[in-house]
Amino acid sequence: MDINTIRQALLLSTLINMGILIFWALLFIFARDVIYRLHTRWFAISSDRFDAIHYCAMAFYKIAILLLNFTPWLALTIIGP
Repeated sequence: MDINTIRQALLLSTLINMGILIFWALLFIFARDVIYRLHTRWFAISSDRFDAIHYCAMAFYKIAILLLNFTPWLALTIIGP
């Protein structure tokens, strides 16, 4: 596998993961109450704690995307072909 293939795979992975993150954020913004009701069927959780869990999970996911996908892609792009 050459560097260009790895670079393309990392870029595609970054774009897909950012798409998932954006979808999650939009779903949380526009359908928060539905998601909250769904989760409270299974877990006894307050609304504030539910918000904090999702906010922290989205932040962790974003950091993971940046560290595991975007940064290696950027490094491979900087070093050239």
